[in-house]
This record gives sequence, structure tokens and C-alpha cells, in this order.
Amino acid sequence: MTAWWRSLEQYRDRRVLLILPLGFASGLPLLLTFSTLSAWFAKAGVGRATIGAFALVGTPYAFKFLWSPLIDRLPPPIPIGRRRGWGLAIQLALVAATLALGSCDPKVQLARMAAFAILVAFLSASQDVVIDAYRVEILTPDQQGPGAAMIQTGYRIAMLISGAGALVIAARYGWFAAYATMAALLSVGMLVFIFGPEPAAPPERHTGARGLDAVREWLATAVTGPFADFMRRPLWPAIVIFIVAYKLGEAMAGVMAMPLYISIGFSLNEIAAISKLVGFFATVIGAIAGGVVTSKLGVMRALILCGILQSAGNLFYVLQAVGGHRLDYLALCVAAENLTGAMAGTALIAYLSDLCSPAFTATQYALLSSLAAVGRTMVASSGGVLADKLGWVPFFMLTTVATIPALLLLAWIARRESWAVAVARERIVT
Repeated sequence: MTAWWRSLEQYRDRRVLLILPLGFASGLPLLLTFSTLSAWFAKAGVGRATIGAFALVGTPYAFKFLWSPLIDRLPPPIPIGRRRGWGLAIQLALVAATLALGSCDPKVQLARMAAFAILVAFLSASQDVVIDAYRVEILTPDQQGPGAAMIQTGYRIAMLISGAGALVIAARYGWFAAYATMAALLSVGMLVFIFGPEPAAPPERHTGARGLDAVREWLATAVTGPFADFMRRPLWPAIVIFIVAYKLGEAMAGVMAMPLYISIGFSLNEIAAISKLVGFFATVIGAIAGGVVTSKLGVMRALILCGILQSAGNLFYVLQAVGGHRLDYLALCVAAENLTGAMAGTALIAYLSDLCSPAFTATQYALLSSLAAVGRTMVASSGGVLADKLGWVPFFMLTTVATIPALLLLAWIARRESWAVAVARERIVT
């Protein structure tokens, strides 16, 4: 009991608490180009296949590692520190892009909405590069698990507000008012970057090179260095495959959740009310539980346990599809989605943080989290087509088993790493 209590005590640390509003800022834009946008399209009469294809606007999340070296190394537009300056500048641009997206009409401006949605996703992904680096750098190794829980708690609360909250506002005042409110709420993250501490920068290596030699040195340090460093890790190809596949089932289900609810006959107010009441508590409990489980059991065992729960949670979508318009089923579905998703997300964030080298925090975390986003964007974009061809029940059964290969691969990685550690210790002893 004492060990579990010590794990909870870490949540009172000021630096851990600072991560909560940053998680909120990170999670707020996602649903504005994902399920909230899907609900807007569904109410406007846009077809399922088109709604599913719009998941591709989240592609920047999968490729943010390409420009993360620039954010990691170049001076920020606002001179208040490397992390804080970039974070504040990106968030100001994100507010403007969100307002532009909310001003569109899906009945006549789908192409324009796609362009603005991609811009929102690009700026949101860039913001995540800064936030993730800030979190990893400002926390001690012992605080990474609680920090992951805080980022997930803020992230999931923001998703409820940009999901349920946006639906309530849209039902009463229209979609532009909903998106404008979400843009205003991004100021929560700005306050941390304005008033929070700047993490200590790692020491720079200078050789005095000039001209082309200086450019080559910068490329080796900022661009190729982080990737070469990661690829020196044993089993790195298997780790990459696992990261891509771990949340695949959740992503496939998530992109079709809103269309399922609306096709059954739930109103925006009903969806929002259940999400706001049930989803909030399930999110907070799930994120904190994920952090405690990760601190107590270790990252690998927490990933397996939370991954199993996450996969099982998708079965509640099947219950919803079979049961039809029942608010109790909707409550169960929302609770399972938020509880298990938050637990698995916290464990995954802690795992990705452990994989990062201090000298390449932003670029390596951007690379690893980009891989996690591949399933949500590239593969999940086919969700609409699959749902049309298979029907709701077979589709959600498929999402339930989609993560099983990743869990089996993780168990193999854990066994190999344990064996490698044991061999290393034996060599030291002998």
C-alpha cells in the first residue's frame, strides 16, 4: 500500500501539475479534425466513405518528425526560450487556423475545409513536438509515469470538451461558435509557455566548422543524429512495428463512433450529455490509473495489461450497435472508450518517453509519436469503407482483435529485452 501511495504522491509536484494544461492544449485540436468534424459532416449529409477519408487530414501527425529537427534546433520566432518560444508562436497560428476551419460550410466548401483541417492538424502536430519535448525535459525519470498520466488527463479532458462541449455549442449556436470557443480555450496552454520555466537545453557541440562543413555538421546533429541514435537500439524494427499497431483498433473504432451514434438516432445533445457526464470521470480515472499502474508494474507489463483492456473496450461499440438507441448503452460505450483509452495512452506515452535520448528529445519523441499516429490516420481512414461493406457489428468486432498482433509482438520484445539484460549481468559477474 505504501508503494502505491508514493506513486500517487508524485502527482502533487509542481512540474508534474504544469503538464496538465499542456496536455489540454495538445488534445483540444485533435477532435476538431476527427470525430467532431465527422459529426458536423454527418449532420450535413456527407457520406460515410467521405467522412472516413477525411481521417487522412490527420496525416501531419504521422510525419511531424520530418520538421521536428527545425523546431528542436532553430531559434524560435518569439524569443522567450527555445521550447516556450516555439510553443507560443505555434499556438497563436493554431488559433487562427481553427477559426478559419469553423467558418466553412461542408455542403459547398469540402475542399476548403480539407485544406484548413490539414493546416490545423499540421500546427497541432507541431505544437505536440514542443509540448512532448518540454514534458520529457522538465521532468525527472521518476516523474515520467505521472507526467504521462497528466498529459493524458489534460488531453482526454480537452477531447471531451472539443467533442461533447463542441456538440452542445454547435446544437445551440452553430458550428462556427463551437470552433471559435475551442480556439479561445487554447489560451490555457499559452499561459504555461508564457509564465512556466524553460527546460535546460542540452550542451551544444561546436567544432568551429564554417560554410558547407557547418551545414553538414548541423544535419548530422539535428537531422540524421536522432535517427541513427535510435537505430542503435536493439530490436528497433520490432519496436517501430509495435508502436504503429498498438492503438490501431482504437483508432479504427474512434473514427466511426460518431457516425454510429448518429445513425442509431442519438441527438448531438444526447451524445454530448453522456460524454460530458460519464466521459469526464472515466478519462480522469483512466489516466491516473494508467500512471499508477505504470509506476507500480513497470512500463512493459502496463502496456500489455492496458492494451488488453483497450481492445476489450471496443466490444461496447458492438453492444451499442445491437442495442440501438439506449442511453445506458451509450454511457457504457463512452465510459469504456475513455477509461481504457486513457490507461493505454498513459502507458504508451511513458514507454515512448523512456525510449528518447536526452540529446534528441524533440526529434525522437516526434518520430515515435508519429509512428503511433500512423494507425490513427493512414489505416483508420479506411474505417468508413469497411463499415459500409461489413456493417456495424462485424466492423467493431474487427477493431476489437486488430491490436492482438501488437500485444503478441510486445510480449516477444519484453522477453528478448529481459534475456539481453540477464546475459549482460552474467557477463559482468563473470
